[in-house]
Amino acid sequence: MPKHIKLRVDAERRLKDGTAPSARVSSLGTEALALLYRLASNPASASDALQLLHELQVNQVELDLQHEQLEANEHEAAHALARYKEYYDSAPIGYFIVALDGQLIECNQAGVRLLRIEGNEVGGRPLVSMLAEQSRPALEGLLKALRDGGAEAGCEVHSSASDGAMRPLRIAAGLTPGSATVLMVICEVEGSQAA
Repeated sequence: MPKHIKLRVDAERRLKDGTAPSARVSSLGTEALALLYRLASNPASASDALQLLHELQVNQVELDLQHEQLEANEHEAAHALARYKEYYDSAPIGYFIVALDGQLIECNQAGVRLLRIEGNEVGGRPLVSMLAEQSRPALEGLLKALRDGGAEAGCEVHSSASDGAMRPLRIAAGLTPGSATVLMVICEVEGSQAA
């Protein structure tokens, strides 16, 4: 059964059973009530008035049912978004969203820890500045390969730290569907020792 017909059948059933949701707005305006009164006052058009009133009630219930469904969909989408944000933030490896020019847009908590990012503002910094000097060409080459049409790229780099310790890292990257940004996964190379 098509969706609009199912909605109408459901609305009519709820009206008949008295289980229709309460109207969120005034059901009928003053002009509509005046028209219904005039039609109902005339015996020749009273049945038309009742039919019109029924039609207006069914339409109102349909709108209320659609509104309830929209609210339920919005709640479900918000719940799903919160769940995936929690997954993103608590993932054990670093997830990064980077502009094509290499500016860091966003990263999860593992990414903050991995690159030892300090301060509250993560976005807007060049990702290359968070790597050891000798690793910067590898990241710039990765970004260039993606800008030049590559769908995915990867490289190995070393993190930069104020204490001079460097950790080897592996980067896997790919373009977002619209090719506007780069999605990166960065993880520490297993079995490596800090330099």
